[in-house]
Amino acid sequence: MKYKLIILFSFIYLNAFSQLPDGFVYVKDVIPDLDVELRYFGSNNFVGKPINGYNTNKLIVTEQTAIALKLVHEELQNHNLCLKVYDGYRPQKAVNHFVEWARDLGDTINKQNYYPNVKKIHLFDEGYIASKSGHSRGSTVDLTIIDGNTGIPLDMGSTYDFFGQESWVEYQNISDSQKANRQLLQEIMLKHGFRNYPKEWWHFTLRGEPFPNTYFDFSIE
Repeated sequence: MKYKLIILFSFIYLNAFSQLPDGFVYVKDVIPDLDVELRYFGSNNFVGKPINGYNTNKLIVTEQTAIALKLVHEELQNHNLCLKVYDGYRPQKAVNHFVEWARDLGDTINKQNYYPNVKKIHLFDEGYIASKSGHSRGSTVDLTIIDGNTGIPLDMGSTYDFFGQESWVEYQNISDSQKANRQLLQEIMLKHGFRNYPKEWWHFTLRGEPFPNTYFDFSIE
C-alpha cells in the first residue's frame, strides 16, 4: 500500500506540470517501455482516417488506471510478454465523430476489414456505436498482449475493433491457442482490478473508476 501511495504522489507531481485535468496522467510517464499505438490517431481503424481529438500518439488514462496497468505489464514481463495499448482516454469529440461517421451510410471504405457481416445502418442497434463511451471517463483501455522479443501481438482470433461475434470473449469457433491467449489476457486484467466487456476481448474498465459519471472532452495533445 505504501509503495502504491508513493507512485500515486509522484504521478500527481508530474501532472502539475502538464495540461491534463487533475487525476489524469500520460501513461508513458508511468510505464516508459509500454507499446502504444493509438489507432484513432492514424488511419488504421474502422473509419479509415484520424479521429477528432487525437492529435498525438500519447496514451492518457486516470492515475489509478495507470498504476493498475503497470502491475499488469510487469507481471507479463516475467513471462517475456508485454502489453500493447490501442486506446485509453477518448475525448467526447471523438465519440461524436464516430456517431457522424455511422450515420453516413455511403461511407463503407473499411467495411470488409471491420464489419463485413453487419450492415452499417445496424451499428447503433447492435451496440457497436453509441453516443457515449466509457473511454471518455478515462479508466477504460483497449489492449492486447505482445511477444516480448518480436513485439508481435498474440493471436486472439480476431482483429482489434472487429464488429462481430468473433470478437466476443466467449466466442468458441477459434483455435485452442487463440482461446488460451484470450484467457490469459482476461485473467491477468481481472487479477489487477479490471472488468471486461463481453463483446470485445480487448476492452477493459478499472473497477471503482474515479470518474464514473463524467465524460471528458479535452483533446489528446
